[in-house]
Amino acid sequence: MTKVLVKKGKTTIQYTSNVDRVKYTLSELTRAALRDVGKYLTKEFRLAYYGHFKKRRGKVGKFTQYWVRKKDCDLQVGLKPNAFYGGFQEKGSSKTPALGLLTKVTQDNIAKIVEIESQYLSSLESEAAALAKINEEEYEGGSDGE
Repeated sequence: MTKVLVKKGKTTIQYTSNVDRVKYTLSELTRAALRDVGKYLTKEFRLAYYGHFKKRRGKVGKFTQYWVRKKDCDLQVGLKPNAFYGGFQEKGSSKTPALGLLTKVTQDNIAKIVEIESQYLSSLESEAAALAKINEEEYEGGSDGE
């Protein structure tokens, strides 16, 4: 950004760098997009999980959670330790085959994930809209909207 200042007949030009502000805005928009992707994937997993099993027993769907890490700026979606049998259902064991529901939900919804992230990253055209979407907290939530 360039400012031209005129004081008492003397003209000065001042250069201001907005690189740090742009980096901050991009990282926060990326994190907000990952948060919404995490919300979407946990919801879809819960629907797939309870759609696969006839009875609504267990709380594996409720113990699905996402983590958006600020330092690494990445998204992790998984099962909390309370969903002990959910890990066996996802990966399989010596007695049960792997269902891989979380993996299937993620692979089946890649187009939707790209759509969610492009909504955030295309909002750079309007700086006010971009700054309104930024929340500086660590994101952590479950499939029940927490």
